[in-house]
Amino acid sequence: MTGVRGWVSGMVCAVAMASGAWLAAERVSAQQKDVAAAPAAPAELRGNAARGRYLVERVAMCGECHSTRDQAGVIIPETRLHGGPLPIRVPWPADWPLQVPRIAGLPGYSDAEALRLLTEGAIKRIGGQARAPMPRFRMTAEDAADVIAFLRTQ
Repeated sequence: MTGVRGWVSGMVCAVAMASGAWLAAERVSAQQKDVAAAPAAPAELRGNAARGRYLVERVAMCGECHSTRDQAGVIIPETRLHGGPLPIRVPWPADWPLQVPRIAGLPGYSDAEALRLLTEGAIKRIGGQARAPMPRFRMTAEDAADVIAFLRTQ
């Protein structure tokens, strides 16, 4: 009986050690993926600004939130993409200023950070999720490059 118990204990120990080694390897692998997933700064991001304009104005409709409106709710043209008060009332308690940032020129964003924001689901340049109601974009790299090219011209 002791021999069987010893064998079982040994097997349990071996499985536990193997599992621990596997979990440690997975943790290291996940950390390496996180480092690898961090966007590498493209040597030169090339995008089509005209197509980016179409995506910004007609598809994503960025100006609907990232612009200031007058009392009638009409976007003030000279504020288009320059940020301002959030034009909608959120249905949850908001404990932060309801201001949307300027995106004209993408101030504070490198091309790599802007690319990550648009392709990985609204990840802010400092990490973490952008607050709702910011859409979780999953653009292709080409679409994102076009949007970035257009926004850099604004």
